[in-house]
Order: sequence, then structure tokens, then C-alpha cells
Amino acid sequence: MRRYFVSSEQLDDAPKRAQRDDKNGNLAIVGRSIVINKPRQELFAFWRDFANLPRFMNAIERVEIIDASRYRWIVKAPIGQEVTLEIETIDVVQNQSIGWRSTENSQIDTTGNVSFADAPAGRGTVVTADIAYKPPGGDIGRLFAKLFQTEPNIQARHELKRFKMLMETGEIATGAFRKSENGES
Repeated sequence: MRRYFVSSEQLDDAPKRAQRDDKNGNLAIVGRSIVINKPRQELFAFWRDFANLPRFMNAIERVEIIDASRYRWIVKAPIGQEVTLEIETIDVVQNQSIGWRSTENSQIDTTGNVSFADAPAGRGTVVTADIAYKPPGGDIGRLFAKLFQTEPNIQARHELKRFKMLMETGEIATGAFRKSENGES
């Protein structure tokens, strides 16, 4: 069962995947899906080990295990800053979904869910990530993040693509070699 993180009364009447803000402009919701040509059990197991997240999520510097259901995520912020999130897992359904939320010890209020469902015609797995968060600095913080391409909507798209590359090929393709070959920095 997928749990949504805010009541529908707090949000506009757009479909959940299209909602952006609550009526006070405090809550942002990001939802993205991608099809990955791997069994959902394998994808679930990889994601469930939060220590793997920095391998494909550029914003996460590292993950520290606090106990069996709580983790500390050290996240990059614009202009070389770091943000600490204490995360607890909730609503974990084996091979189907992983839910999490920040605790009161976090610098950002966030909650999320990633689900894994068989794609039609045996084409792999549909991975759907839904994240709700209160951006630090409100609308100004959101604009600032967008300028530095750290806005969660942009990040979610890129991170799911990197997850797909890592799981399907074992590596994440980058354009870094082109810059060094041409002598550019």
C-alpha cells in the first residue's frame, strides 16, 4: 500500500503526480518513473541498502547507519554547503516499496516512497519515486536551487536515469572524458 504524505485537503485538486505546492506554498512534491530492465527484487534489494544511494544520487555525499530503521544522510547543498537529514524507514513492503521520512533531527522536512512494479510484457520494472519536501528558504531557496540545477524535480529525473544506467550496465556514463580530451576544464 502506498502512503501519501499529506492530506488531499492540503493540496490542489491536480493529480498527485502533478501537484507542486500546498496552499501555503511550503510543500513541494516530486514524482518520477522509469523502466529498468532488471527484476524488481534486484532493484528493491539494491535501493533498500541506503548505503548504495550515493552511488547514483549526486546530492547524497554519504549515508551513516544509526540503527535498523534510521539513517543519517549527508547531502550537498548549493555553494558547497552540507545538509544533514536523519531518515527513518516506514512502510517497507518486501520487493514492492520503501517509504521514508525525516525525523525532527533533520535540517529539511522530507518524506518519500519508491515503488517497484513489474513492467508490462516482461520489460523489466517500473520504478516510481515520489518525494515531498519543504525547501529551505521557501520560494527563494527553490529558485536558487533551480539556478544551480539542484532543484529536486531536476535531480529526481537525473538520479533515476543514473540508477537505470548503474543497474543495467554496472556503471554510470558521464561526459567528463570529453572535457579532459579537449583540454577544457
